[in-house]
Amino acid sequence: MNLSLPEHNAPLAAHGPGAFAFTSEDFREICSMLHEDAGIYLTDSKASLVYSRLAKRLRALGLESFRDYCALVKGKNGVDERQKMLAALTTNVTKFFREPHHFENLKQLVSQRIPEIRKGGRLRLWSAACSNGQEPFTMAMVVLSVLPDAARYDVKILATDIDPTMVAAGRAGIYEDDAVSAVPQAMRSRWFEPVAGLKGHWQASQDLADLISFRELNLVGAWPFKGPFDAIFCRNVVIYFEESTQVAIWQRFVPMLLPHGRLYIGHSERVTGPSAAALEADGITTYKIRKGAA
Repeated sequence: MNLSLPEHNAPLAAHGPGAFAFTSEDFREICSMLHEDAGIYLTDSKASLVYSRLAKRLRALGLESFRDYCALVKGKNGVDERQKMLAALTTNVTKFFREPHHFENLKQLVSQRIPEIRKGGRLRLWSAACSNGQEPFTMAMVVLSVLPDAARYDVKILATDIDPTMVAAGRAGIYEDDAVSAVPQAMRSRWFEPVAGLKGHWQASQDLADLISFRELNLVGAWPFKGPFDAIFCRNVVIYFEESTQVAIWQRFVPMLLPHGRLYIGHSERVTGPSAAALEADGITTYKIRKGAA
């Protein structure tokens, strides 16, 4: 389906076998709610995506049109469904050891911090859009690969996501064969075990899980913690925000970084606005505080 968006309230999808009435007004209402709740900005070209992803919710609820769906999620009885709508429209693409250069950089950073950690110093890492947990579990593997006794020290990884379903999946720490295939064999053997009675699924070890705290968090909302962090991963997230929101997010990250800290972003993202002057490159899509800017 390739839907174009007229300026007036014209139908984008008509009634038919298995189809739902969907108008430009419906689309704009959904976009407005998504922007209000999560800061995500959808262009008119995303009308087809909205229809295809939310049609499943309409079927599950037994609704006949997107007008009915909008009325539900805007009403006082639609709080839970509004969260499900948000989850359906956000992208949760993730992978163990995605962008390997980031984890090589993190390994070097953690290695440099080990003497201070062993003397009682802290290590704080944040996966700011953790999806189903593959990113923070990768971070934990990197930490344990250079600091095997990390549990003895003040080492913590914060993993946050706006989608409670993804946060729950991260806490469970269970992944299919295809997902763990990206984990190097030595690490897979050390930190993952087959799930009994669930063929083709693997459980992340307790050693990894003990380092990570999974929490729900909306990046455009309040951040109920102060940091600061040695490393922040926020990759392939701000591309879904309009420019002003991107600039605001970068500005909020800068004071959350320690002077030696690193910010890791997506391959198609760039730091913009005032934060660009406070940060400097430290590798591919990796940033650190510029000297004199802290």
